[in-house]
Amino acid sequence: MPSNYKELLFLYTENARIKIRELAFKLQKSPQRLKYIMNKLETGQVLTNPHCIFDYSYFGQILFRVYFKGGYINEKDKVETIRKLCENQYIVSIYELSGEYELVIEIESPNPSRFNKEIKKVREFIPTLDNYKVILNVFTRIYPRTYLLPENSNLLSSSQEIIIGGDRAIEKFNQEEMNIMKNLLENPKIRFTALAKKSNLNSKTALKIYKNLQKRKVIKGLKYTLDTNKLSINKFILFLKLHNVSPERDLKLLEYLSQTKEIIQINKTVGDWDVEIDIESLDKAHIRYILTQIREEFKDLIENFNIMEFYQVHKKSYLPQYLFNTE
Repeated sequence: MPSNYKELLFLYTENARIKIRELAFKLQKSPQRLKYIMNKLETGQVLTNPHCIFDYSYFGQILFRVYFKGGYINEKDKVETIRKLCENQYIVSIYELSGEYELVIEIESPNPSRFNKEIKKVREFIPTLDNYKVILNVFTRIYPRTYLLPENSNLLSSSQEIIIGGDRAIEKFNQEEMNIMKNLLENPKIRFTALAKKSNLNSKTALKIYKNLQKRKVIKGLKYTLDTNKLSINKFILFLKLHNVSPERDLKLLEYLSQTKEIIQINKTVGDWDVEIDIESLDKAHIRYILTQIREEFKDLIENFNIMEFYQVHKKSYLPQYLFNTE
């Protein structure tokens, strides 16, 4: 993969709303050439599922991740299963793994009782999804794909960590703010003129609300999902069960993981495991090396681990649709 191509992927996946002129300036390439490549990436489904990163904790939402074993045996069953899951307005993300668990859904709800009702609905509509494990997500740290960049790249300075979830005070949002967020949830790449029109606002007001939501850290980014299979990028999820945990060692682990450029996401969880780590690399052997280093560095902390290959994303969002339903 050419260096400039990696840098374009880095910039475009990190900011789905980045303008062609800004890309051209940063990469020193012609806007026409970049627009052509970007269109190819999208039409070729290399870049999919543009999504606005909302911090769901400000809405009083709890994120549950459900890991299913089995559930479908052929492609036709899989397509139908995913179609039905996408209709559930509490399900925010759907993806596939290769390993002990095959299908994963993320459900956001205001309380465990509501989650329990929704998972029962899933089982009623799709009876084959009856073997699963539930994990509570405490918080998530999202990191840019700096492994795509050379060590001396000037783009490294623009990369930022995003933290969502955790213990935050619930905020109140007025109808204008909810309209803006609803339209960004449905179409993260919508132009501001269209966003204002669909939200029944003038452009100046829509932009002011959007920037205010960013300032309050309710909106924390706009990204693309990268189809790693089409780019021969190896992606795995590492699951860690910890013991002998102390605040100091726990913090040391998070710091170590955050400094490993191939790690693009860390989920702190409650359940059968305590940490989920998304790892991507152009070299599969390097992922094994990273795993060995983590186990060696924190052998006092890691009780056991599991690792599964990541296959495909079918849906990606950060707020459930039900929040925007009107009576």
